[in-house]
Amino acid sequence: FFREHGPSQHVRGYCPSLLTFRSIMDDPSSCSASRAKEKTSFKKPIVCLVIGMAGSGKTTLMRQVTDHMVANDMRPYIMNLDPAVLDADYEMNIDIRDTVKYKQVMKQYNLGPNGAIMTSLNLFATRIDQVIGFIEKKQEDIEYVFIDTPGQIEIFTWSASGQFITEAFSSTFPTCILYV
Repeated sequence: FFREHGPSQHVRGYCPSLLTFRSIMDDPSSCSASRAKEKTSFKKPIVCLVIGMAGSGKTTLMRQVTDHMVANDMRPYIMNLDPAVLDADYEMNIDIRDTVKYKQVMKQYNLGPNGAIMTSLNLFATRIDQVIGFIEKKQEDIEYVFIDTPGQIEIFTWSASGQFITEAFSSTFPTCILYV
């Protein structure tokens, strides 16, 4: 059902706007989630769900974080959960658009744009176990999983699929939410 992409090979220059993330990425022990993973017998990556309103800069932040991590020899695992994004402009390991076709969902279920995005996430949530499995197989090789989400913030504030996705990650990996 899901196709996993290879690691990012694309490198851009360091972006000074990432200074707010620098302390966590350069010294993971400063993060409470990182301290929690030290108690386990194996390394678990920290999952960061990037949420925010449409147009707030989530995708731009994802591109900058990815570029920063690759430029600093950190191996990110990047996911896109926005089925309606036209050009993410960063490489990703998992892209919802590979498996859920937003325009087809709109047409098949006679939905508007927001309804189609919500339904696409509902369809994605039914296969979250496969996504968790991909990450678990690579958890020794990655430090962070960054997840770009749609601008329909209601997906993660009151939707069952948003709660299901969030709980699936947080019950398996140390997880945080970055609100942009």
